[in-house]
Amino acid sequence: MKIALLGYGKMGKEIEQIALQRGHEIVLTINDTNLEDLTIENLSKADVAIEFSTPSTVLSNIDLCFKASTPIVVGTTGWYAEFDKIKERSLTEGKALFHATNFSIGVNITFHINKVLAKIMNAFPEYEVQMEEIHHTQKLDHPSGTAITLAEGVIENLDRKQNYADWLNDGSNEKPEVASDSVLIEALRQEAVPGTHTVSYVSSIDRIDLRHEAFNRKGFATGAVVAAEWLKDKKGVFTMKDMLSF
Repeated sequence: MKIALLGYGKMGKEIEQIALQRGHEIVLTINDTNLEDLTIENLSKADVAIEFSTPSTVLSNIDLCFKASTPIVVGTTGWYAEFDKIKERSLTEGKALFHATNFSIGVNITFHINKVLAKIMNAFPEYEVQMEEIHHTQKLDHPSGTAITLAEGVIENLDRKQNYADWLNDGSNEKPEVASDSVLIEALRQEAVPGTHTVSYVSSIDRIDLRHEAFNRKGFATGAVVAAEWLKDKKGVFTMKDMLSF
């Protein structure tokens, strides 16, 4: 399979290694230094594009892939305010889009378990739910897209929660007051942490933790390549839930 990489930073290079190991060919890599190569003609040479760029460039990259009729796997977050428009266009024009806030197979298994657990906890109101996400210090946005997806999974299935609240804990600020119908997401930034997410249910007598800890970027990169393999020759809008058949 011929792959175009839109975004060639640390994640893009990790994806390249995994793709080559799985027998694929990289026909185009795009970063800030060669944007002139990002053309419809060049994109049309690829069987699929994998997009890990920035929130400021992702929409234009999707647009170009649609114009080139190149299926696109999008790992960039921060563009979901425009998702409904992109989805409608994809379905209307017969394009292929695969999107996820996290491509790790383990994280997506955690997403599924999180929803099941939240539904179970409707019967146990004595447990208060809270969340923690830890990432490297270079990650400036908070909470992470993965944490938001986990929070949404709780909110969709736990009747007593309707919203989430964000707290960037820098060690100097106090824990905020949170409404009883909100899930608090505590964001921590530490050196060399690829990503750790914990959903906790705490009562006066015990604590239940659902935790996923990434050891490196390989899980995210592998999931993105597997998604690209799965998307090839399909039309429509898909997520990890579709691929994993949850």
